[in-house]
Amino acid sequence: MDALARLLDAPRGRDAYLLRASLTPPWSVRLADESPLGLIAVVRGSAWIEGDEGAPLELHAGDVAVARGPAAVVMSHEPGIRPDVVILPGMRVQSPDGRDVHDEWSLGLRAWGNDPDGPTTMLMGCYQVRGEVTQRLLSALPPVIHLRGADFDTPFISILADEIVRDAPGQSAVLDRLFDVLLVAVLRAWLTHEGPERTGLYGAQSDRIVGHALRLLHEDPAYPWTIAELAARVRVSRAALARRFSKLVGEPPMTYLSGWRLALAADRLIQPNVTIEAVAREVGYSSGFALSAAFKRERGMSPKEHRARSLAS
Repeated sequence: MDALARLLDAPRGRDAYLLRASLTPPWSVRLADESPLGLIAVVRGSAWIEGDEGAPLELHAGDVAVARGPAAVVMSHEPGIRPDVVILPGMRVQSPDGRDVHDEWSLGLRAWGNDPDGPTTMLMGCYQVRGEVTQRLLSALPPVIHLRGADFDTPFISILADEIVRDAPGQSAVLDRLFDVLLVAVLRAWLTHEGPERTGLYGAQSDRIVGHALRLLHEDPAYPWTIAELAARVRVSRAALARRFSKLVGEPPMTYLSGWRLALAADRLIQPNVTIEAVAREVGYSSGFALSAAFKRERGMSPKEHRARSLAS
């Protein structure tokens, strides 16, 4: 399974925070909930989104943006407007001076804003993504992904817009799955786009040499890879592979493999009834002792300590 497939397979919403916002200018909302991913889809009208990096982006009807957390983003009717409300961790809604304004902005079940008939309607979702493999892959995404409606033809936005305000048995599960599908569709569309923003790990996927090497490492991380073996498999010299891999991915092949194995191990260690010895064999270490040594060296804690902390959180 390549990095794209692993990332697309990972999102699984569970009681995701979803709202349909109806707004009339002037308005500005700061999304500072610190979630790993935030999604904004404009159903009607337009909105601007500003992050800590890059220029403001204008979204029109049909456009979608995915913001990588935990950095905050500001959505507004025009750039540079001071936020009226701030959405904080735990889905607390406050004014900039700290006053609770959740009820003031409520327009009904999962409906929110300053005007139920406002010219701008957009969907907002905050997505909790767990797992170190997923976090490693998410870190390779840009701070904000923007897909224009003209380039992203999907029925899921309108379906989610209708379903988000329904009150029916099992509705939270329906919304979670719809949000999963919409998020996966957005990421797939971006990841298969040939634009200049596709750099780093995902840009490397399309490279004939490095993409092949990455697929080999992801498909069989437990294999006793060496740079010589990997280079032979992709039919280039060791120097050529090391140079090209480092340039496109940002680190040498064996360093990348070590980090990938430890991320896989970290996720497996929190599964019930899995021993450290079994995890070590699954991800390519000769023994539980070897995995523990690598884990301690790279993460400053033992696998047992990692498991205890993860289960306690």
